[in-house]
Amino acid sequence: MLPIKRITQKRWLFGSILALLSAGLILSALVWTKDSRKFEKLSKELFLSDLSDNALSLHYTLAYPENYGFPDEIVFSSWQSEENSNGTDIQEALDKLSEISADKLNDNDSYAYKLLERYLNLRLSGISYSYYSEPLSPSSGMQSGLPILLADYTFRNEQDVEDYLHILDQVDTYFEGLIAYEQEKAKKGLFMSDYAAQEIIKQCDAIMDKDALASGSHFLHTTFQERLDALEKEGIITLEQKNSWLSENDRLLTTVVAPAYEKLADAFTVLKGSGCNDNGLYYFPEGCSYYEYLLASTTGSSRSIPEIKKMLYQDFQENYSALAALLKEHPEVSTLSSDIYSSFPYAKPDEMLEDLKNRMSVDFPAFPKTQKDFVPSYTIKSVSPSMEDYCSPAYYLTPPIDDMTNNIIYINHKNAPDVLTLYTTLAHEGYPGHLYQTVYSQLFMNQQEAPYIRYLLHYGGYVEGWALYVENMSYSYAQEIVKDIDPAAAVWYEACRLNRNIQLCLYSLLDIAIHYEGATFTQTHAILKKLGINDPATSASIYRYIVEEPVNYLKYYLGFLEFLSLRKSAAALWGDSFSLQRFHQFILEAGPSDFQSLQEKLISASPPPSFLPDNHHPKAGF
Repeated sequence: MLPIKRITQKRWLFGSILALLSAGLILSALVWTKDSRKFEKLSKELFLSDLSDNALSLHYTLAYPENYGFPDEIVFSSWQSEENSNGTDIQEALDKLSEISADKLNDNDSYAYKLLERYLNLRLSGISYSYYSEPLSPSSGMQSGLPILLADYTFRNEQDVEDYLHILDQVDTYFEGLIAYEQEKAKKGLFMSDYAAQEIIKQCDAIMDKDALASGSHFLHTTFQERLDALEKEGIITLEQKNSWLSENDRLLTTVVAPAYEKLADAFTVLKGSGCNDNGLYYFPEGCSYYEYLLASTTGSSRSIPEIKKMLYQDFQENYSALAALLKEHPEVSTLSSDIYSSFPYAKPDEMLEDLKNRMSVDFPAFPKTQKDFVPSYTIKSVSPSMEDYCSPAYYLTPPIDDMTNNIIYINHKNAPDVLTLYTTLAHEGYPGHLYQTVYSQLFMNQQEAPYIRYLLHYGGYVEGWALYVENMSYSYAQEIVKDIDPAAAVWYEACRLNRNIQLCLYSLLDIAIHYEGATFTQTHAILKKLGINDPATSASIYRYIVEEPVNYLKYYLGFLEFLSLRKSAAALWGDSFSLQRFHQFILEAGPSDFQSLQEKLISASPPPSFLPDNHHPKAGF
């Protein structure tokens, strides 16, 4: 029997204080986590709600949606614009968010809270522009985007095949929503120009080519069979299943999908002529205010248009002066022949990507460590010849957040790129561009158990601005490759970088002039002539693209300039502890964000923690 110790008054008092403190800490923890639980619940509700009605988005976001609580039924509902609603859902989300104290959340949730609040408020401000968006743009509309997404719809199991066929069966309903929206746009005097409408009609006929469909050689036939062949080879499906699904795919393409495209073309044939504006958004009733909203929501920049113009003008002048100085110092560059690229040692995309991965290791952090040695694979594919006219020169397909092992980069071979263009394009799409950025940020957010909503908040300026930012760096990598064996080529590569920036900056300025200041084709052509573009057909092509794709160039170039601004701020804030690798790690771990939030996070994180044990500093030049 243990001896009973006498508890003195002092000891009793001390024990009581400990008990009270423990109770207080427990109570405090309960209060503290209440807001965390509410934010987690709201985040998951928004995640489930947003993806439940969009089968394609769900499939491209999650490889295994059943693990996240999604129902078995796959839905591909009628199309509806984000702005084409009364805003009730957005306001309800904001109301729930206002009941949560951001100060009582951990750092990750607090940052997500800030992003979500700004994101929702901005989207709410866009509700008044219900019929200004254009889901069927000739350059990037769903009529050309849908087949691309269908062709790369991953088959991991039998259910994926069934879901895919179910989506095909609902394409007509989806297109009916698009047609209804365009009809309403026409009634309100907001329908597209005749030349844009004619291009849509032409695309519908070309994309669902009747001869290819009849012969079974359409790319939606061949890609479907390739994916089924792979499943059969792995023993996941039987030959009988494959043959049955091949027959069903053919039936749906010819009886549902092709007629849906025909109906869309017929609808545009009727609607053609109802458009009353061949120029920019400026000439629509609320065009300027919609442009301001579109600029902010697309680029993630909160800067005013006068401030953006000032940034662009300054950048244009700096690059123009730099190019002029380069050509003055190296006059031989202007007389170089087409064999300037013969000294570049790499010709194949795989070789170029491997070289980029090696060279970037000094300036960019390695992927976050995982339990298993994770190394993302990539596949280089060629755009189908029938889609070459409607696709970008290259594009990267974002993998699901729960399966980032397989990454696909498409190359459009319509205009065969030279080796420098291919190298810098692969930097933009692959390493250290979209593929690297996407996989790194998603891996890090997965490890941090980031709120689900972070995976849905999209910031075009963060994504494309980063890709253009690293593309600029890749020109320096290309110069390193050839500088010793062909110094003239290295100078030429720098001239190419400056020229590309000048061009993109010019188009960004024209975007503002056309959509916000009312520049007509005649005025635009006059501007381009001063810069050496004398061909009216070339000017017309530039003008029409900008009219059809407002803010698109700014998504890239303003995003790029915002990253340069952030890098400059980081260098000033961090002083001797600044390095490119540390700065890039900060951006990647912050994840997709608007630039105001990134700037605030940068300031709050200064001085930076010792992210990495390197002392690498920026190189001279870019």
